Amino acid sequence: MHAWEQIQKTVDYIEEKVSEEIKIETLANMAALSQFYFQRLFKRLVKRPVNEYIKLRRLARASEVLSDKNKRIIDIALDFGFSSHETFTRAFKDAYGITPEEYRSDPVRLNQISKPELLLNYKMIDEDVPLITDSIVLEITRRKLDVAETYVGLSAQVPISQVPVGETTGIDVPGQLWDSFHSRKADIPNLLAGGIELGMSMMGEAADGTFTYFVGGAVKPNTSASGELITWELPAGEYVVCCFEAESFSELTTYALGKAMNYLFGTWLANRDLTTQPFSAEKYYKATLDVAYMEIWVIPVPMKDVEMS
Repeated sequence: MHAWEQIQKTVDYIEEKVSEEIKIETLANMAALSQFYFQRLFKRLVKRPVNEYIKLRRLARASEVLSDKNKRIIDIALDFGFSSHETFTRAFKDAYGITPEEYRSDPVRLNQISKPELLLNYKMIDEDVPLITDSIVLEITRRKLDVAETYVGLSAQVPISQVPVGETTGIDVPGQLWDSFHSRKADIPNLLAGGIELGMSMMGEAADGTFTYFVGGAVKPNTSASGELITWELPAGEYVVCCFEAESFSELTTYALGKAMNYLFGTWLANRDLTTQPFSAEKYYKATLDVAYMEIWVIPVPMKDVEMS
C-alpha cells in the first residue's frame, strides 16, 4: 500500500468521527506508523498538522449547522468537539474573521477547508478518460474556441491566499461577487437564454497579493456594459478543459471545484511540463436534477517556452 493510501484512511476516519474525540495514537496505529512519523507524513501530504486539520474540519461542519437558529451555539460547539463556547468562538473568529454569532445573524459565504482526496495528487489520466473519485467525475479534454465569447458582469480583486479552493479559510470574496452578480443579472441586456456563466481569474503581475476575478453571463456579440457592469471576453484559442460533475451545485462549486483545480494545475499539467497563460476560466452550465456540471478552461504553454522567454 502506498503511503498516501495510509494517510487517506486516517483522513476518511477523521471525517467519519469528526464530532468525537480523535487521538493521534489511534490515527497513527491505523496508518501503521509511529506517532512521530505519522504526524510528519500527514503534514507533508495534507499540508496541515493533524490537530489543525481536525479543528478546521470541525469548524466547517459546525458552520453548516449554525444556520439552524433552534440550536444553541454552545450545543453546536460541544457537538463538534469544542470544550466551551469561548473556545469555539475564538477558533471560529481566527479562521473566518467573524464570530459564530455574527455569522448566524448575517450569513456570508465562507471559505472552508475541504477533505482532501490524495489519489488526485498521484493518479495520471489520459485525455478523454474519465476519473471517478469520491463522488465526483473528472475528465481532461481539448477544445478549440474559434471565436471569442463575450460576457457581461462584475469584477473584484481577490487575495491570492483564497486559492486553491478548499485550502484556506475566511470570507469567500468570489462567492460574494457571484451573489452580487446574480442580484443584478435580470437587468443585463442581451443575455443568452440559458447561457453559460463564467468565472475568470486573471493573475497578471499580482504585485499586491491579489488577482482580478470576473463573474458574468454570456451575451450576444458587441454587447456593451454600463454602470458597474463590465464586458469581458474569453479569447479564441486552443484550450485544455477540465470537465467535472458532482452530486449537487453546492458541492460542485466548493468541494469538487477545489479538487478539480488542484488536479488540473498541480498534477495533470505539471506532469506534462505544461503551464498556462495567466488566466483560467470556470464555465458554469445550467444545473439539472440529474447532474451539476462545469468546466475549467486554460490555454496551455510548454514550460520550456516560459523558461526561454
